[in-house]
Amino acid sequence: MRLGFNFASKSFTFCALPSLPIFPSSVPCFSRSFSSVSKNITFPGKKNLSLWVQRVGYKTETQLSDKMESGKEIQEIKRNLYAAIEPYSTGFLKVSDVHTIYWEQSGNPNGYPVVFLHGGPGGGTSPSNRRFFDPEFYRIVLFDQRGAGKSTPHACLEENTTWDLIDDIEKLREHLQIPEWQIFGGSWGSTLALAYSESHPDKVTGLVLRGIFLLRKKEIDWFYEGGAAAIYPDAWEPFRDLIPEKERESFITAYHKRLNSDDLEIQYAAARAWTKWEMMTAHLLPNEENIKRGDDDQFSLAFARIENHYFVNKGFFPSDSFLLDNVDKIRHINTTIVQGRYDVCCPMMSAWDLHKAFPEADFKVVPDAGHSANEPGIAAELVAANEKLKNLAKNKT
Repeated sequence: MRLGFNFASKSFTFCALPSLPIFPSSVPCFSRSFSSVSKNITFPGKKNLSLWVQRVGYKTETQLSDKMESGKEIQEIKRNLYAAIEPYSTGFLKVSDVHTIYWEQSGNPNGYPVVFLHGGPGGGTSPSNRRFFDPEFYRIVLFDQRGAGKSTPHACLEENTTWDLIDDIEKLREHLQIPEWQIFGGSWGSTLALAYSESHPDKVTGLVLRGIFLLRKKEIDWFYEGGAAAIYPDAWEPFRDLIPEKERESFITAYHKRLNSDDLEIQYAAARAWTKWEMMTAHLLPNEENIKRGDDDQFSLAFARIENHYFVNKGFFPSDSFLLDNVDKIRHINTTIVQGRYDVCCPMMSAWDLHKAFPEADFKVVPDAGHSANEPGIAAELVAANEKLKNLAKNKT
């Protein structure tokens, strides 16, 4: 291997030679410009071989840091989704006088527990969510949050707050007799994962976060008050046009009125427009299957009503920076943050702010991705993050 830095031209050169077993012989030398380079470079014979470039997201960082050493063998981290599996148990848990939540378990019944926190809020889970985890190692727990998916009552906003959901996660953990577990969440799921972990850090063995959403005013304003319209004007106009001009001072408020109308048809129309706006912006490249979810009144009603309910109420957090202000409580937890560079729904500013507040976490920026966990680059990083936590857990036993 040859590694050279030219500080005058702000560039580095890297060559992986065929004689080294950790790189394929076809890898050529290449150069990149850089803004700053860490001096903490560890070479073969040390625990890890890593090169950190401050401008994250380059393949060099992923290629080098994804090599893990076990004795004298170098193991490359798996990055492909696992095969589809079915649950080995399912059930419903009554969590309040109003709400009952659906849950399921798949993978290894005696495995390492991990819980998947879905997005929205109101998005619900799907079978594909199980594929991010090694089913031979993980005991994979999925559940639908209050009012979402198979949970009942459908699209219900009563007793539906962030703190209710955190209590539900604890009730489910106790119901399944799980002492502690790994947390995996994307988009709103990252919000809930941070809130839960900051509330119960002693119950969390690791965190994988994707598409960071801190539910701050500037994030809501970006997506729902016209910011993202600069990138997707064609998708924005149907969302905008449902609301009369005199009510456009706050689209969140205008949609709240319609999503809580006594007329179910008005609710459905608002829900379809709200959901299609998000589905049309969730991928770097348009995904027709995802966009069609906006035509499903059952899905859209829960998705739009619950999302809007949480956003009107500012996530039920006591302050705009609540999640960032409490990062100290989870600093000790092994964490990976995965962010699509061109995420329009949850723009990278939030992941960047979390990275600065929580530099101990691994920060992976996918250079050719938007928001969705199903985009190839993001899915690969999510699987890799779970594999790293798996290897850490194995090394502890």
